[in-house]
Amino acid sequence: MAQSLELLLIQFLMPDNDARRQAEEQIKRLAKDPQVVPALVQHLRTAKTPNVRQLAAVLLRKKITGHWAKLPPQTKQLVKDALIESITLEHSPPVRRASANVVSIVAKYAVPAGEWPDLLNFLFQCSQSSQEDHREVALILFSSLTETIGNAFQPYFSDLQTLLLKCLQDATSNRVRVAALKAVGSFLEFTCDGDEVVKFRDFIPSILNVSRQCLASGEEDVAVLAFEIFDELIESPAPLLGDSIKSIVQFSLEVCSSQNLEQNTRHQVAIQIISWLAKFKSNSLKKYKLVNPILQVMCPLLALSTDGDDDDDLAPDRAAAEVIDTMALNLPKHVFPPVLEFASISIQNTNPKFREASVTALGVISEGCSLLMKDKLEPVLHIVLMALRDAEQMVRGAASFAVGQFAEHLQPEIISQHQSVLPCILNAIDDASDEVKEKSYYALAAFCDNMGEEILPFLDPLMNKLLSALQSSSRNLQETCMSAIGSVAAAAEQAFMPYAERVLELMKAFMVLTGHEDLRSRARATELVGIVAMTVGRAGMEPILAPYIEAAISGFGFDYSELREYTHGFFSNVAEILGDGFVKYLPHVIPLAFSSCHLDDGSAVDIDDSDEENIGVGGVSSDDEAHDEPRVRNISIRTGVLDEKAAATQALGLFALHTKSAYAPYLEESLRIMIKHCAYFHEDVRLQAVIGLKNILTVALAVFESHNDGPVKAKEVLGTVMNIFVKAMNEDDDKELVAQVCTNVADIVKECGYAAVEPFMPQIVESTLQLLQEQSACQQIESDSEDEEDDAEHDEILMDSVSDLLPAFSKAMGSHFAPIFLQLFDALMKFSKASRPPQDRTMVVATLAEVAQNMGAPISAYVDRVMPLVLKELLSSEATNRRNAAFCVGELCKNGGEPTLRFYGDILRALYPLFGESEPDNAVRDNAAGAIARMIMVQPEAIPLNQVLPVFLKVLPLKEDHEESLAVYGCVCTLVLSSNPQIIASTPDLVRIFAEVAISPDETPEIKIQIGRAFSHLLSLYGQQLQPILSNLSPAHASALASLSPRS
Repeated sequence: MAQSLELLLIQFLMPDNDARRQAEEQIKRLAKDPQVVPALVQHLRTAKTPNVRQLAAVLLRKKITGHWAKLPPQTKQLVKDALIESITLEHSPPVRRASANVVSIVAKYAVPAGEWPDLLNFLFQCSQSSQEDHREVALILFSSLTETIGNAFQPYFSDLQTLLLKCLQDATSNRVRVAALKAVGSFLEFTCDGDEVVKFRDFIPSILNVSRQCLASGEEDVAVLAFEIFDELIESPAPLLGDSIKSIVQFSLEVCSSQNLEQNTRHQVAIQIISWLAKFKSNSLKKYKLVNPILQVMCPLLALSTDGDDDDDLAPDRAAAEVIDTMALNLPKHVFPPVLEFASISIQNTNPKFREASVTALGVISEGCSLLMKDKLEPVLHIVLMALRDAEQMVRGAASFAVGQFAEHLQPEIISQHQSVLPCILNAIDDASDEVKEKSYYALAAFCDNMGEEILPFLDPLMNKLLSALQSSSRNLQETCMSAIGSVAAAAEQAFMPYAERVLELMKAFMVLTGHEDLRSRARATELVGIVAMTVGRAGMEPILAPYIEAAISGFGFDYSELREYTHGFFSNVAEILGDGFVKYLPHVIPLAFSSCHLDDGSAVDIDDSDEENIGVGGVSSDDEAHDEPRVRNISIRTGVLDEKAAATQALGLFALHTKSAYAPYLEESLRIMIKHCAYFHEDVRLQAVIGLKNILTVALAVFESHNDGPVKAKEVLGTVMNIFVKAMNEDDDKELVAQVCTNVADIVKECGYAAVEPFMPQIVESTLQLLQEQSACQQIESDSEDEEDDAEHDEILMDSVSDLLPAFSKAMGSHFAPIFLQLFDALMKFSKASRPPQDRTMVVATLAEVAQNMGAPISAYVDRVMPLVLKELLSSEATNRRNAAFCVGELCKNGGEPTLRFYGDILRALYPLFGESEPDNAVRDNAAGAIARMIMVQPEAIPLNQVLPVFLKVLPLKEDHEESLAVYGCVCTLVLSSNPQIIASTPDLVRIFAEVAISPDETPEIKIQIGRAFSHLLSLYGQQLQPILSNLSPAHASALASLSPRS
């Protein structure tokens, strides 16, 4: 075989394709015989040309896996000896590297079996050889062996680290230093032990030195390996970087600022490292004062926009924007001031690219820095609205984008500026540039999404422009125009009705487009019909719905994920407006949603198989067992499918919610899908799954009520759902999802009652405590900042949802909640520290108020600790804080018993300003009145009624918060019915208040009945003496009041 194989190897390397093909076929046939192994080994050592020796090594690597176990011991030894000789004696570097690759494959089987005990000793000796080639190949082998026998290195790990550090600092050979760099990367990728990984901190200076040398000599691909190593170190939870982070940032900034380097090196790699640092080590960036130096490089990069492909993710401005966005999300307080300064200066620059960068920067940070930008909205808007009027198209386009970002992230404050913003957007819609128009439609859509009646004065001019554009623009503009119309319709609600018929008629043509290039427009039209349907309602849509449903269903015949995604959304909207009328469509739409949920994600994987590419032998291997596991280099997910899955999952939940028991035939499969998707890799799908799971649970519990084995089934499903939710609270890393899960759990507790959830309460309470202590998976932050101060920043939405659990528990358990509240109290109160932002403190106060209301008397044990906080919050500059504090103080006094008495004087003094002209908020005043009412009802003798009642009655009737009506009017009526002299003295005020309550559409019949009794009592006391007071009332008020009292 050896002789014929040599000829075939030579023939395979010939340029003649036919000869090459013949050789390949014969090599495949010979390769099935185990004797091919010694034959290839012979040619690896004796062939005259390096190409043949390299080819022999490559083929050996491919075939030896399938044959190794069948080889006799002497042949195995022959192979090992030949490989060692090739590594140490071979002059050709490619042959040495190919032989090293074979060693790593053989070692995979031989080392664990104890068949190659001297391999590691050989490698250690080789790595310390005086010959550069030996040192290099030993390091190459250390790299490749970590992938196959990494565990065998564990006992020698400390020695290996010492060796690698020494080789990184090799004084004579750059090749050795580069090989050491690659080996460090391999070991870091393999090592999971935090204590071992920490030791690599000492390598950072040497890694930086090697990288700089590689960049200087043009070996950028090698320098990129350093960034991959930094990536491993950054993502590790262990405190790895220390003050080395300064050197890494400095090096990354040098690289991304260097015009001489490849764009990939500068932007995708160097800038990505800074982005990861901002995400995973943000406290370290603060600690070492690196935020400003980074922004001083990143902000100007926004002005380096290219005129090339719009989808070029490596473009400098896009890469810089990604970093600034990540930094804003993780370090808002440190990012906003320098970015605002950059924007304020750059908007005046004569270079339009800097003016564009100015508004781009503000748009990019608006999500992360939203709270700070809301406080500085005027100067920020001044810059952006000025840019909307800029002479340069690129600046106007960036400004439109920024307005859209503000509309998404600066709610509700941005809407208060609609008088200045909307006219500017209207002007931009008429821009000569299609790009500016498109971004203006986006801005309009985002802005209108959160508007209500404020849009009405602009409705007609807006719709005239949009409808005109819809019929005369390019497809691209028509699509963004449809999005804008959808937002306008959602904001205008019933006021949109005059435009609905025309819009729906126009959409018919779009919903039957079939050209592939038109399917995106069809998707947008389908979405828009669903939004308009919500405005029109069941009565208006049901008679005309059939062609739209038919067109929507037929859209699933096209292989276009976005169309399917938007169609699921359309069906969800139709289900909401039709309710039980949607049941007839379930057999048609449910299979479509199931199909989307079961779609393959279509992951695309790129394999690194560089040896074969170098000499073109990719097709030689034929047997399956001969394939080694290649390294996966790159994974990408078809995001269109992901969005489709999320929409389909959402649709199933909404179908269940709106069709109720009629959904029963689809419960089992839907439940399976929701459970599976709750563990999905992407948070968008998981989020829709946890929302849908709650809806499916509600329907399932209702359906099971009519089954004989219903209680057993209900208990089983509830158990499954609660276990998934508790697991998510503890382990899911997405804050929005965990917030939704907390809301779901609170709703389940309210709807099912304490008895149903009692088996799960220990786990739920423990999970709630973990979240309050900010120790759950979604709250994990870096560990590099042991000496950092307590960081007050956290996710407000998450903590609001977590804190809502306590009122839900207390409502279900009443006074039995006391032992659980004791467990949670200290963790909750942490958020009330003075260092915390106002929204944290009012969250605590609102939670305490509801717990006091629901738990009752056990709250008395906490009065001394919480009352000082609540009194301080009554003086807050934030209306929400004052409102919640007023409500809380009333509930504490109502349920807190004797411990509250000593605070009454302080409470009255703190409440008094809330009744005066200086209090601008009616809801605050209403809650202050509620507090006084509760105090009077529980401790009337502790209140100086002669001083308090005139102030109290003056602010009545209630203006905004009618949830206080029961307490306030209950107190007033109780005092009147008991003929309390202090309140009877205010009879003219009482008649006025009673008349206002009688005519109010906001008050319940129960409240009005109560008022009627009190008014009848006044009539019984004063009779005709009330006539002058009653005659001062308007006829409508007098009539409403008379109708409440049979005696009037």
